[in-house]
Amino acid sequence: MRAIITEHRPDVAVLHLRGELDADSAGALHTVLSDLLKRPVPRIVVDLTDLKFCDSIGLSAFITSKEVIVSRGGWLSFAGPRPFMAQLLETIGLSRYFAIFPEVDDAIAAGQL
Repeated sequence: MRAIITEHRPDVAVLHLRGELDADSAGALHTVLSDLLKRPVPRIVVDLTDLKFCDSIGLSAFITSKEVIVSRGGWLSFAGPRPFMAQLLETIGLSRYFAIFPEVDDAIAAGQL
């Protein structure tokens, strides 16, 4: 993965992922998510717009984090997946486990309800 950019909005962190999320880059994602999990009520939107590829190791980072986030009353949503990512999330059943939105602002608005 070329970059993980964290944007802090009021009460929400937005992770912008770029490139490929695989075994080589999952460690960087785990580090960023661990830092965000230190918030009292973590609210995270993962922007998938520029993510070109994701393997099972990358997906496991989100699954593991979500368990902690939900236990603290927070949420983690995805936004803007490319067709490949949308199909991957649907095929492996994660579209039922994570809320997926077309845009980051949509995810933020839904989380504030």
